[in-house]
Amino acid sequence: MLRIRNLRKRYGNYHALDKLDMDVPDGALYGFVGPNGAGKTTTIKIMAGLLMPDGGSVEIDHVDALAHPHRLKEKIGYVPDYFGVYDNLKVWEYMEFFASCYGMEGLKARKRSQTLLDQAGLGGKEDFYVDGLSRGMKQRLCLARALIHDPMLLVMDEPTAGLDPRTRMEFRETIRELNGQGKTILISSHLLSDLSELCTDVGIIDSGKMVLTGGVDEIVEKIHTSKPLIITVQENLPGAMKVLKEHPLVRSITIKDPDIMVQFAGSNRQEGDLLTQLVHAGVVVRGFVREPGSLEAVFMQLTSHEEERVVLSYDCESGL
Repeated sequence: MLRIRNLRKRYGNYHALDKLDMDVPDGALYGFVGPNGAGKTTTIKIMAGLLMPDGGSVEIDHVDALAHPHRLKEKIGYVPDYFGVYDNLKVWEYMEFFASCYGMEGLKARKRSQTLLDQAGLGGKEDFYVDGLSRGMKQRLCLARALIHDPMLLVMDEPTAGLDPRTRMEFRETIRELNGQGKTILISSHLLSDLSELCTDVGIIDSGKMVLTGGVDEIVEKIHTSKPLIITVQENLPGAMKVLKEHPLVRSITIKDPDIMVQFAGSNRQEGDLLTQLVHAGVVVRGFVREPGSLEAVFMQLTSHEEERVVLSYDCESGL
C-alpha cells in the first residue's frame, strides 16, 4: 500500500529525514511512533502532499505520490494534529464544503456526509456550529471529513492527543471498525499503550531514520526474548548454575538469592526445554518466568542516545 524509499528532508543544517525507508502493508493498522523531532510529522506531510522532500520516493498503491499529487489526493485521507479554523460553519456545511472539493454535490453529498457523521458518532450534531464542538467531537468531525472521498489510505497525526480517556477509547473503537472495513490506516502517536493494543504493525523512527519496524506480534516476541528469565531455585543452586553455564543460548547470568536472572536468547519452546533440563539435573525450581516487557521499554531503549542495559534490576549483585 505505502512504500517509502530513501526519503530525505533538511531544514538548514538539520536533517529531519535521513534516508528513511518505510513500508505499510495493504490493510494494516500501522502505528508510527518516535520522540519529538524524530521526523514523524515531516513524513506525514510529505505523504499527504503538503511538503516536498529533498529526495527519495513515496508510492501509494503503486502511484508515485510526488510525481502525481492529484492522483495522491484521491487515495489518501489526512487527519492532522490540529483542526483548523471553521468558526462560522455548521457541521453539515463543513462536510458538504469538503464533499464539493471532490466533485460531490446535492443529494449525493448530503447522503455521504450523513453516513460518515453517523459512523463517527456525530449523528444529531449536523446543525451545531463547528467552533462550539468539544475537542473530541472536532476530532470525530475531522475523521468524517477525511473519509468523504472514500480514500484507500487514512493517515492520522496524533488523533487522540488531548482527549479524555473515555473519548480516546471510543475513538480507538471507531478506528478499529474502519480498519475492519478494509481501510489501511497509519497513526502517529505518543500513546504507545494505545498502539500496542490497537495496531497490527509498528514503525519506530528516531533522528529521521526507521530503527525498528514489523508486525506487533513479531515485535512483542522480540520484546519477550530480550527480557531476562527470572528463575527462582528452591534447592540445588550449584546444579542450576552448571546447566545455565553450559547452555548455548544463555548470554549472561546474574544472581540474587534465591533468584537467577538469565539473559536467554531462546524461544518459548526453548524456554520449556531449559526448564526440563534444570528439573532433570535435580534442581527444585519454584519460579520460572520472563521479566515483563513492553513496547514502551523498547521505545525508550531504541530512542535513547545513551547506552542502556536491558537488565534494569539486580545489577549490583552477581555470583559470577
